[in-house]
Amino acid sequence: MSGMQLHIEGIGLWSPQLADFAALRARLAGAAGAAAPAPAAALLPANERRRAPESVRLAVEVAGQALAMSGREPTTLACVFASAHGDQAITDAICATLARAPAELSPTRFHHSVHNAPAGYWTIATGCRAPSSAVCAGAGTFAAALLEAAGQVLAEQRPVLLVCSDIAGREPLLEMTGCARAFGCALLLAPEAGTTTLARLRLEPTADHASSTPPPATLAGEAEGNPAGAALPLLALLAGHGGRCRLAHAAAPDLLLDMECVA
Repeated sequence: MSGMQLHIEGIGLWSPQLADFAALRARLAGAAGAAAPAPAAALLPANERRRAPESVRLAVEVAGQALAMSGREPTTLACVFASAHGDQAITDAICATLARAPAELSPTRFHHSVHNAPAGYWTIATGCRAPSSAVCAGAGTFAAALLEAAGQVLAEQRPVLLVCSDIAGREPLLEMTGCARAFGCALLLAPEAGTTTLARLRLEPTADHASSTPPPATLAGEAEGNPAGAALPLLALLAGHGGRCRLAHAAAPDLLLDMECVA
């Protein structure tokens, strides 16, 4: 696979200390950290927002941020939603119920446990009839989702919304996943530059496996153990003036990411 060039039109971000991309920029500029409000997921209708689990609200929040920044219309926007662990809180609750009283298992909890629940909530809430995908690849989830989204952008010459997020784990799943903090991000990717283009991105595979580029020291621990946090070095480049970073991809060539900020 040769290098892939595409463009970024929108960025979404949420963590317990970063409410959005503007907060990331401020942190990198030296501002003190502050607790972020819970993900609002404002694009969900009020009734759906009340019953949606944390994993869905996080994914919808960052997707909504990227959409708003791009100015795109969501009804025709293809999307790729990615998560390494799904909803760990619900998985823990289901496992506990099955061990204690299987007949009491909640159909609603089961409905929310499926891996494509955030994509389902998003497409229903926005009236989106374009293709949607759900991706999971363990520690390489963000890299796999970025490749999937980039492939769709270039093969179909259409914009694609990429969303990658995971919530914090709970015991005993936390012992297994090591995912101690929630983190989510979204990128609105397009095949051609336009009036809302923020940056030009080039993805280049390399067989020279090496460690992924670490996030800046000011962001250390911001996504502790969270696979979606692999996006932080790329987001830091977007918040600055571009550059290059490496993104490890499990059982496949690593990715070298070249970022050139347009504005």
